[in-house]
Amino acid sequence: MYTVESKKLALIRIFQILHECSDADHPLTQEEIAVILKRDYGIEVERKSIGRNISLLKEAGYDIESSRTGSYLASRDFDDAELRLLIDGVLSSKHITASYSKDLIERLSRLSNKFFRSHIKHVYSVNDWSKTDNMAVFLNIELIDEAIEKGLQIQFEYNKYGVDKKLHKSSFARVSPYQLILHNQRYYLMAYTEYWHRMAFYRLDHITKMKINDVKALPLKSIKGYENGIDFKLISSAMPYMYAEHFEPVEFTAESQIVDNIVDWFGAGAVIAKCGEDKVSVRVTASVDAMEYWAMQYLNYIEITSPAALRDKIRENIKRAEEKYK
Repeated sequence: MYTVESKKLALIRIFQILHECSDADHPLTQEEIAVILKRDYGIEVERKSIGRNISLLKEAGYDIESSRTGSYLASRDFDDAELRLLIDGVLSSKHITASYSKDLIERLSRLSNKFFRSHIKHVYSVNDWSKTDNMAVFLNIELIDEAIEKGLQIQFEYNKYGVDKKLHKSSFARVSPYQLILHNQRYYLMAYTEYWHRMAFYRLDHITKMKINDVKALPLKSIKGYENGIDFKLISSAMPYMYAEHFEPVEFTAESQIVDNIVDWFGAGAVIAKCGEDKVSVRVTASVDAMEYWAMQYLNYIEITSPAALRDKIRENIKRAEEKYK
């Protein structure tokens, strides 16, 4: 049952009706708007009054189109294709809990009209996706932003999944935070740990019990390799997995059929040249630790040629794997 509202609210309600119930394929006549005003808000106005209010909304800058078939809201802050991209981003983000994802998708859907929402089925499938259970992710983001802004250190517990598929404390960390990085659909905290004397990358959804300390953070430019700030292009292309960084040139040969995968992983920074009818030689600057795992992933298609130490590691990995599968 509705509550009868003052006619003074008619202007706002008419805009809400156009936002919720209209688009180019579903224009609303003044009579239809009057019916909705009375049914949903208890506001009774004449057809001419609705026309005047629509004219006022146009004068205020709202993009409303009118014709013999009716009026509709012609443009919004986000068009439907943009909203779909945003909703898909929320849906596939593994660092957002299922319940929070559902809430975000519903709010994003409300930026369009009821016809758009009727085609969005993601809200009902969100629980089928792989999502974190860590409810502290968004609080952690706020605390990290505050610590970076104030130039302070943070401390937290770092967790890993156990056989029960729940997070368990793995270590304690006190670090100087510098940046949040989205990589492979995961959020990582980029921070310097004085305990290990290196830059480290922590999965944000594995962090709990975060706290800002009163200790000043180590200035980024005082860290070796970061005198000129963070090279985001290097990080995105040189770290297929977010291991602690130790970049050096890595060379390998690969079958031509996986060039597309190589570019996906390492971007335009990969130097690729033909070295046979069906092979290419590749040179990248990358984290050696990460490259060990990447090379194992593409073992059937590539051969590491340099550095020798990395090549030796992969040879040992293959030997251990062979023992397991005898």
